[in-house]
Amino acid sequence: MSGEQSSAGRLYGVGLGPGDPSLMTVRAVEVIAEADVIAYHSARHGRSIARSIAAKHIRADHIEERLVYPVTTETTDHPGGYKGAMEEFYAEASARLAAHLDAGRTVAVLAEGDPLFYGSYMHMHKRLADHYDTEVIPGVTSVSAAAARLGTPLAEGEEVLTILPGTLPEEELTARLASTDVAVVMKLGRTFTKVRQAFADAGRLGEARYVERATMAGERLAELADVDAESVPYFSVAVLPSQVDAERPRTPERGEVVVVGTGPAGPLWLTPETRGALAAADDLVGYTTYLDRVPERPGQTRHGSDNRVESERAEFALELARRGRRVAVVSGGDPGVFAMATAVLEVASQKEFADVPVRVLPGVTAANAAAARAGAPLGHDYAVLSLSDRLKPWEVIAERLRSAASADLVLALYNPGSRSRTWQVGKARELLLEHRAPDTPVVVARDVGGTGERVRIVRLSDLDPSEVDMRTILLVGSSQTRAVRRGNDEEITWTPRRYPETEPDGTS
Repeated sequence: MSGEQSSAGRLYGVGLGPGDPSLMTVRAVEVIAEADVIAYHSARHGRSIARSIAAKHIRADHIEERLVYPVTTETTDHPGGYKGAMEEFYAEASARLAAHLDAGRTVAVLAEGDPLFYGSYMHMHKRLADHYDTEVIPGVTSVSAAAARLGTPLAEGEEVLTILPGTLPEEELTARLASTDVAVVMKLGRTFTKVRQAFADAGRLGEARYVERATMAGERLAELADVDAESVPYFSVAVLPSQVDAERPRTPERGEVVVVGTGPAGPLWLTPETRGALAAADDLVGYTTYLDRVPERPGQTRHGSDNRVESERAEFALELARRGRRVAVVSGGDPGVFAMATAVLEVASQKEFADVPVRVLPGVTAANAAAARAGAPLGHDYAVLSLSDRLKPWEVIAERLRSAASADLVLALYNPGSRSRTWQVGKARELLLEHRAPDTPVVVARDVGGTGERVRIVRLSDLDPSEVDMRTILLVGSSQTRAVRRGNDEEITWTPRRYPETEPDGTS
């Protein structure tokens, strides 16, 4: 990086690796030898882990700058609180280093692990690198060291590695641990109890390992579940290693069925809770199209089937669970909206499955997804109906359409048409026009979130049944729903949250 002062000294951020001095890079040793000033951070007790790693390379003629934190985990009476105290410290520390650089001295700031990976050096870097020639010497991270000491792959193939600070709120940790393939949680110490509970709540505790002071004196490896919280230092990590070829945790004596919704399309629409349930399952059961949305994981068995065998699919899933398997029944959208939750619970109510645990996890509905794409047409009261007459007579559908339309509700119409059902949309339009103005906005949303996504806003009188299929959902506005073109020629629609008050004579 080119600095503004060519006559000034050079700044180095020197990564020292995880603790074993033999893991320092050749370049790190060279830079320390070349430097005039060796700087390192420490707590108020004055001992610096960074200095201890590099100790044999520090000479008597080196100028040492000990950057002592004013506060670590204790409270402070600084008027700006902890953040204010630390900002003041970083400003003062960087000014001390700048004075050396301005005098033409080369400054090496030592950092455990890698300088730009949760390291103290980065605070100096952000304040100085734009003004002085700077080079960062990467170092072996504690993450890499922990995996090496465990002797197990950290991430393999298409697995996603997530690195988390243990200081995150417990619910956030739980969500992220549930939704990732492999993970490392750093900064344990006082956060350990919370972190372990997050692993447990995410259903991943049985897979997790613990590494303390990797490559350093006092190194300890253990199962995370077995560690005494009182013994955990700051320099320790929790590791959820690669699950490729790993032995899955023992299946519980009593299995369960979890019915999950994938949302309207692919992985972007999965919730963290749903991702976790899918990751923890021994078996995935569902309509093949929906199963294809779920990433494949080692050790899982997938049972795909046609879309017309819901009861059989539910019974199969419950039977697997009765044998001790953890089963995820995969549904599109939200499993409780015209989807698999009802089928599973109906079969689960039979006597032979009464003791099989069943959970239903929500997903993003097709109606909500389509509404978000179009604006906010569901901003006020609305009704959800299916136009499919396979499971209920058309006369029932027609009466419900009339009732909802006369009540001036926005309508979300599922299953509007298919190759074998071609007349229902036209008939529904006729019924709705008895209660709605011809220019009522209608959102025609097809394949929301998918490669064939197309969302349009049309007038109710212009709704063309030939453009509607099973991958389409219709959102029909109320008398208050508005459609507007904005400055970029984008058309949006919304339904106001405030409804006009009715006068005593019935007028608005």
